[in-house]
Amino acid sequence: MTDSLPLIAAFFVGFAGSAHCIGMCGGIVGTLGSCLPPARRPTLLGYHLIYSLGRISSYVIAGALVGLAGHSLLSLFPPQRAHAIGFLVSGTFMIVLGLYLSGVWNGLALLEKQGGRIWQRVAPLTHRLLPIDRPRRALALGLLWGWLPCGLVYSALAWAATTGGPAQGAALMAAFGAGTLPMLMVMGTAATWLDRVRQNLTARRLAGGLILLLGVLTVTGLVNPIPSHGPAADAAPHDGHTNVGL
Repeated sequence: MTDSLPLIAAFFVGFAGSAHCIGMCGGIVGTLGSCLPPARRPTLLGYHLIYSLGRISSYVIAGALVGLAGHSLLSLFPPQRAHAIGFLVSGTFMIVLGLYLSGVWNGLALLEKQGGRIWQRVAPLTHRLLPIDRPRRALALGLLWGWLPCGLVYSALAWAATTGGPAQGAALMAAFGAGTLPMLMVMGTAATWLDRVRQNLTARRLAGGLILLLGVLTVTGLVNPIPSHGPAADAAPHDGHTNVGL
């Protein structure tokens, strides 16, 4: 059960933050439907699934990369300190994400701006895939669109970097991506209602507040959203308490 907690938490973060995806990914989801001829509209759900498979696959690849990098960096520290750093990094990014989603502080917009420079090089490739009239084009578009600069994804990747290795980082990002799936799957049929949810201040603050709370509990060591593998996890005290001092 302990090993499954990080994946459950990652799914929750993806689900709670996915209203943010309406603004970021809503246009491309709508494109999937508009490009299909009327005779093939019944297959639209399949196209959405294929697109999301590509998008989540890009998250998994990125999670494996940052998991490997994080494992290498944390291995340079004594186990106790590596564990504390893992808690601090993952918890801090959750707090920042919670503030971002709540509209309290847009600090993650700075990261999105930096990521936009990379996206400028990737975006032209997406234009070559239009119209999305074949499954392989939907899959390729999802693989590319997963690299869209997004504070929600960047926060999850910072978390994945503390999980202890590429397999753990990939698994966490897969769970996170699965959490975003329900919102994007219904986007095409409930776009108006979902846009109201995204713009509703109460809904945004509720989602952001829950993620912020999870971040605070992580930083203080009351919740451990890091799998019990790798240098950071192996250092976890066995008496149920965590020393987060650096």
